[in-house]
Amino acid sequence: MLTPRQLIHEAERRFAKAGLYYGHGTDNPYAEAVFLVLRALGFPFDVADAVLDDVLPQPDIDHVRQLIEARIRQRKPAAYLLKEAWFAGLSFYTDERVLIPRSPIAELIEEQFSPWLRQERVRRILDLGTGGGCIAIACAIAFEGAMVDAVDISEEALAVARLNIERYGLQGRVAAIHSDLFQHLQANRYDLIVSNPPYVDANEMAGLPAEYTHEPVQGLCAGSDGLDIVRRILAEAHRYLAEDGILVVEV
Repeated sequence: MLTPRQLIHEAERRFAKAGLYYGHGTDNPYAEAVFLVLRALGFPFDVADAVLDDVLPQPDIDHVRQLIEARIRQRKPAAYLLKEAWFAGLSFYTDERVLIPRSPIAELIEEQFSPWLRQERVRRILDLGTGGGCIAIACAIAFEGAMVDAVDISEEALAVARLNIERYGLQGRVAAIHSDLFQHLQANRYDLIVSNPPYVDANEMAGLPAEYTHEPVQGLCAGSDGLDIVRRILAEAHRYLAEDGILVVEV
């Protein structure tokens, strides 16, 4: 007979002992345990404290323990095990076809890119390398009147993005577009171009923790110095930016 609280402590102990790496939304064994246990049980993060001490049925206990075991033995990030990741306060479906969202761009989106943009003037947004569509969707929610183009070179990633676009009912405002950066885009001018592109260099790729090997290489690796994609964005973006538009690229 176990409670959610006891399972969290069990997971925390085992994660700490296993020496896991945290870099996909959490940064310590306790936070990872809370995320995995609560979401595996279908509980919100602000679940009532009393619920954490309710005795769980055995099938739920077994399910959580299987996920704990997989996290340790496979070194697979919890987000892939749960098929869920959080970004800018929003829940997204995720799997191994896309990177797990973890960009600090989320904070800029939540602040509507203030003071560089005025919300009422943002009509078109471009997300380059959208992956699962998290940045594009969060931008569409932050800028309610804007149309958003979500671009990726990977058809598999775009399939995930479309699932998330439909999940939020944004098919009329967020378009998933197959393109190698700007290559297949129409001659639109964007008030905001935002990108979290691949920027891991060759040496770093060779030394990444095992957790990152579950993510698509194409979403991480960007040449000998990690700037292959960034250089292309910087060289071409001016053709697509509105006169007072801004470009935000994570490196």
